[in-house]
Amino acid sequence: MKKQFPLAIRLVRWFFPKLESLSGKLAVLYFERIFFSPFRYKAPERERECEKLAIFEELEENKSKIQAYVWGDSAKPYVLVMHGWAGRATQFRKFIPEFLAAGYCVIGFDGPAHGRSSGKRTNILEFETALKLVLAKWGEPVGVIAHSFGGGALLFSIMNGLPVKKLINIASPTMADEIIKSYLRAVNGSWETGLRFKDLIKKKYNKPFEEFTTMHFIEHIKGLDLMLVHDVDDKDVTIIQAEKLAEKYPATFLKTSGLGHNRILKDDAVIRACIDFIRK
Repeated sequence: MKKQFPLAIRLVRWFFPKLESLSGKLAVLYFERIFFSPFRYKAPERERECEKLAIFEELEENKSKIQAYVWGDSAKPYVLVMHGWAGRATQFRKFIPEFLAAGYCVIGFDGPAHGRSSGKRTNILEFETALKLVLAKWGEPVGVIAHSFGGGALLFSIMNGLPVKKLINIASPTMADEIIKSYLRAVNGSWETGLRFKDLIKKKYNKPFEEFTTMHFIEHIKGLDLMLVHDVDDKDVTIIQAEKLAEKYPATFLKTSGLGHNRILKDDAVIRACIDFIRK
């Protein structure tokens, strides 16, 4: 089935190759802007219903607002859920009742420039700040379940000392070039822009783009109980990215099929496996 892009993205896909042919320098600057500006998708009705069942908590840092949600009794051990790029905490709506029934509280938040949180542009550094705010308020979770980009944000933060001992990464990207290529596919861009983007990141942050990816983070992490969940039919983040990570770090690895990148968050067998991993 051919992927349907929102109108705004379809316009960018039409425009971007023309910009590349006009000016490579302008194209990479525009690409950098897109790369750090998550698209806000409208939450479906079932997610809005899930949101209504939560206690809303606002966290603030330097005038930036992070919208957090608490499902269940916060006095109980809690599981933190972390959405991916252009996602929302309520994308874990199928997980929440199952974890509540298993005796846990569930806490999630909309990352910077996502959902109900403030901002238009963000990056992995700001996600780390948001994660620190959550743990400062509610303490260390018994485990974290992260989807897509959220998994990289967690590992970056754990590398920098965030106290998390158990992490489940679902459909999470790990490899620098594959991450850039996925964005290029979204905007119909060329690899020449990707190379220019890598040069731009190195000049801006004084580090190569590779040092902001999971394959780098994992080299500096020890003692983490890690589970990887990935679908063989994921077209957005190919399963080789999880396989390469599993070659570098011991992890429980659950492979699924037919679920793709997002429906994997609604699968009963995946949810049960996550509960069992957190419990053990």
